[in-house]
Amino acid sequence: MAEPFLPGPVLLLGAPGVGKGTQAQLLMADYGIPQISTGDILRDNIARGTDLGKAAKGLMDQGQLVSDEMVNEMVGARLAQPDVKRGYILDGYPRTIGQAEWLDAHLVSLEQSAGAVVLPLVAVNIRVDEQVLLRRITGRRICSQCKHIYNVYFKAPKREGICDIDGAPLQHRSDDTEAAFTERMKAYHALTAPVIEHYSKQGRFREVDGDRSVEAVTAAIELSLRQLRQVGL
Repeated sequence: MAEPFLPGPVLLLGAPGVGKGTQAQLLMADYGIPQISTGDILRDNIARGTDLGKAAKGLMDQGQLVSDEMVNEMVGARLAQPDVKRGYILDGYPRTIGQAEWLDAHLVSLEQSAGAVVLPLVAVNIRVDEQVLLRRITGRRICSQCKHIYNVYFKAPKREGICDIDGAPLQHRSDDTEAAFTERMKAYHALTAPVIEHYSKQGRFREVDGDRSVEAVTAAIELSLRQLRQVGL
């Protein structure tokens, strides 16, 4: 009987609105692996009052960014937990070249200390045309009561501004504007382009078309993961 496919560490990339969160949840269910979010790790360290959490909270309270070194150390501690052995989905990390290089070296050190194969990180980018993303985000409306999500362009309610389910008014989030989207895209390109180049140069990168059904995108991501792992990376 063939061994089940293990995806190892996976980084899902994609601009705001491409559906990374949805795809991460599906991959977690399919493979039985956790999603590792730097935001969650940061909040956990702060809540537990760890030395790193206290230091990070001090910086954040002053409006400063948490350094790569601190984030790396928190991620390293999280990757020492047993639930990551089958693989994991990284969310929001690595966000910079420095973080990517640290993670590569950390995974190598884990392999050397464990005396067993530790798969390198592979990255899959979900690509959607920016005009489609703009409509996805600016057209989003959320029910004020049941939180069901609509889109005035792709999935409009039967009555404008009213939830089909409970008749409550729909809300338009203040950050779901074209101006906010433009700024988020600028930040995304500035941060993500070097990370994509880093993994692409090493042959550990694939891109999938995200302007399809959720199921089709999931299938494309899983095929990409199998291709990346089959070539011995």
